[in-house]
Amino acid sequence: MTDSAVLIPAIVLLAIGTYATRLLGPVLRRRMRLPLTSRRLIAAAAVVLLTAVLAVSTFTDGDGFAGVARPAGVLVAGILAWRRAPFALIVIAAAVTTALLRLMGVP
Repeated sequence: MTDSAVLIPAIVLLAIGTYATRLLGPVLRRRMRLPLTSRRLIAAAAVVLLTAVLAVSTFTDGDGFAGVARPAGVLVAGILAWRRAPFALIVIAAAVTTALLRLMGVP
């Protein structure tokens, strides 16, 4: 069996599953009511998950520490986002910060 013979059905299956999951939210929202405690827990879990992904992406590269340049770029992006700067400016400033630090030899 070739790779594409396995890969294409897997992609189609994941696409159908993703679409079904997205569709079930609005459909079941009118039929099911979660208790307030559960809704708060789900909201907190989403924040914790995104924070964990951000931390891993910021501080690690492969199996080791990513260096100082990448966290510095993320810090600049965070400050600009907190100051409500335009998204394009946030991305460009973070990339420029990281690139300049690496150009100066900062890992």
